[in-house]
Amino acid sequence: MNEAGAVEDGLTLYNWPTSTCSQKVRLVLAEKSLRWEDRRLDSRRNENLSEWYLKLNENGVVPTLAHGRKVIIDSSVINEYLDEVFPNIPLSPTDAYQRARMRAWRQFIDEVPTPAIRIPSYNRYIRHKWETMPQHEFDALVERRTVRKHFYRKMGRNGSGPEDEREAIEKLRETILRMDRALARGPWLIGDQFTLADVSLVPSLVRMFDIGLSSLWEDRPLVAAWYERVQARPSFAKTFYPGSRYGAAGSHPAIEMSAC
Repeated sequence: MNEAGAVEDGLTLYNWPTSTCSQKVRLVLAEKSLRWEDRRLDSRRNENLSEWYLKLNENGVVPTLAHGRKVIIDSSVINEYLDEVFPNIPLSPTDAYQRARMRAWRQFIDEVPTPAIRIPSYNRYIRHKWETMPQHEFDALVERRTVRKHFYRKMGRNGSGPEDEREAIEKLRETILRMDRALARGPWLIGDQFTLADVSLVPSLVRMFDIGLSSLWEDRPLVAAWYERVQARPSFAKTFYPGSRYGAAGSHPAIEMSAC
């Protein structure tokens, strides 16, 4: 396989360890026991902005899935694709109404906690990468970005102001409360089945735990029990391997840049 190529009939995931969106897809691959090539981009060299990678994914973010010569982007789309193409060990309900409920969760997750977690993640870890970088170099690097350009312009070298972080944490707390209501009806978000809705939330709660925000569910035992059940699944250890988490969990995120 060449630098931008893909295994002819296999699966290749272009990702990096600490990307929450990459973790989302790795969870599905592990749940389904699929064989795949782990193509880890070098975040230190901003490989996600390289010419060859932008030909695969013009958004300049991870992950990207190559299935033979087919290229699929966006983690939620990738996960639905994998669930359709590899139906053994299904992660979507068979009932149309229950699938709609699952997709409503996925939409909420993509719109609320997924972008919200980026702000405290940046403030507490990622911004430290830029402390010694001259402003003009930082600006030039930001201008190379595509869909995350405006996020980095807003955050800058020093991170967001306290109001933006408070707003982000409020959105994360709202997510926990919504989970709590759903989990009153069963062990998983849609009931008895572990689905793509649960998968989509796992990386956000892992990140919240790793950056010191697990207090957001201290008073919600149903959410705490859900998190424990998630960690007990074999897919969890396969997805969150050493070096794939922030802080005390074992990575060195100060040298990485969010690309999810």
